[in-house]
Amino acid sequence: MFLQEQHLMNESSLSEFLLLEFSNVRELQILHFFAFLVFYLAAVAGNVLIISAVASDYHLHTPMYFFLMNLAILDVGQVSVIYPKSMINSFLNTRHITYSGCVAQVLLFLFFMVSDYLLLTVMAYDRYVAICNPLHYEMLMNKKACIQMVTTVWISSILYAVLHTGGTFAPSFCSNVVHQFFCEIPQLLKLACSDLYQIEIGIIFCGGIIALGCFIFIVVTYVHIFTAVLRIPSVQGRQKAFSTCLPHFIVVSLFVSTSYFSYLSPMSNSTSHLDLAFTLIYSMVPPLMNPIVYSMRNREIKHALSKLLGLMY
Repeated sequence: MFLQEQHLMNESSLSEFLLLEFSNVRELQILHFFAFLVFYLAAVAGNVLIISAVASDYHLHTPMYFFLMNLAILDVGQVSVIYPKSMINSFLNTRHITYSGCVAQVLLFLFFMVSDYLLLTVMAYDRYVAICNPLHYEMLMNKKACIQMVTTVWISSILYAVLHTGGTFAPSFCSNVVHQFFCEIPQLLKLACSDLYQIEIGIIFCGGIIALGCFIFIVVTYVHIFTAVLRIPSVQGRQKAFSTCLPHFIVVSLFVSTSYFSYLSPMSNSTSHLDLAFTLIYSMVPPLMNPIVYSMRNREIKHALSKLLGLMY
């Protein structure tokens, strides 16, 4: 009887998964729908405005804003992969996601998230060259070099995402109940029946080492940047540099620490509430904060947005 139930569960897991519902109370489900809707619209609107402003103003066709536009595109993709499905489920009072939908969600979310992080690393290097080695900036950050960097980020991320997705769905599943509001790799690995999940855990740790290397690079880069900024004689110049660098560093730190907790402890017995909290932070904060950190405090972006919205004549 147990083997028959196990077989039925495996058959079910091949056709669909059941995602976490935030509440059984209908009113709270609707509240969740509207809360996620507000966040989603804010994140998408902020990033779309940045994309439009950079694309429409030729004064912003520089390496810094080229990377910023790509970051905004990735952030729109990241939130669009997971949040609309969760909102639809809450609105329709359901928990279902198809097997193929779950695979696509894992693949695309990983692609956008990894691309986002690698691009933040590239942007840190761009700022380092601009502040610490300005005489060689045009040579090191020419158009060809920038396109090559972004292309490398996108290709590396899709290969990495394909590798992880294959490792995640290689083992059979003993359950189809995912204790997360989207198909997140650590929660899927907890459902695995075979030892094949250990391959994916190994891949996650290797990815974690690479991510840690990128984070150390960002830290070292900003140490050099802060050192150079402190030499700026103008108080206003120092404040402008710090106001841009510090929020970025905080966002990156939040992203790394919370994603590390979620992805490097895939088989831990931590409560689902704690898992949910950390997942919400690393999936919500960067897409929402990046437009503010990199753009809203930037005079040139403000000027381009004013022209775009018809606030300047």
